[in-house]
Amino acid sequence: MLNVLFLCTANSARSILGEAYLRAKAPERFAAFSAGSQPRGAINPDAVAFLASEGISTEGLSSKSWDVFAEPGTPAMDLIFTVCDSAAAEACPFWPGHPAQVHWGVPDPAGVAGDEVARLAAFAAAFKVISARIDRMLALPMERLTPAGRLAALKAIAQEVS
Repeated sequence: MLNVLFLCTANSARSILGEAYLRAKAPERFAAFSAGSQPRGAINPDAVAFLASEGISTEGLSSKSWDVFAEPGTPAMDLIFTVCDSAAAEACPFWPGHPAQVHWGVPDPAGVAGDEVARLAAFAAAFKVISARIDRMLALPMERLTPAGRLAALKAIAQEVS
């Protein structure tokens, strides 16, 4: 089983979508987590509403600092995905285990103003990109790829699916 960490600044929207979707799609192959450099402390309510509309559970999800995953005794990550540009540019903690780190940037749906329909449409657009990338990853023989092969394949997905 591979440990996967999705990172964004607030850990309230995009990283939550990634964690929730991967947990739902492949719990036998991947342990999914999410965190943020400056966590909001609560999941965006529109993220919760959108995931519920897709039938994806938010049970056990929370907005938390990425420092949690750099502490001794926490699972060593195999893959780390930054899903926002600001988190990708920040100095990350030292990650035990030397995981593959890939930037899968996605526009922030939480930044969209407007009525509920407009906000949920923004979450649907972000989810479409995140879920398509995860689906492509799930089609790869991740457990058989070398670390370099894994990194190259995951970076290619970011270029191919936008």
